[in-house]
Amino acid sequence: MLKIKLQIRGKKHQRTFRIVASESGSKATGKFVDDLGFYIPQTKKFQINQEKLADWQKKGAQIPLGVNRLLHPEQFPKKPRKIKKPAA
Repeated sequence: MLKIKLQIRGKKHQRTFRIVASESGSKATGKFVDDLGFYIPQTKKFQINQEKLADWQKKGAQIPLGVNRLLHPEQFPKKPRKIKKPAA
């Protein structure tokens, strides 16, 4: 089964991610079938080829939660942070 995954690139504290179509059992840094786009978390830059994504979805590729959060951020609202009270 194919999945649209995030492939980790870069070095520590400067991670970037490639969005790729690969087999579900392949490693996170392993071989992939097609390169669809990229995501840079430091600058929040996100680019994906919508035509390729639609084509792979028609072929049966699944989209995991991590990629789905990037594609549809409105479906995943941010949780409010809890403020810790100082111990008295």
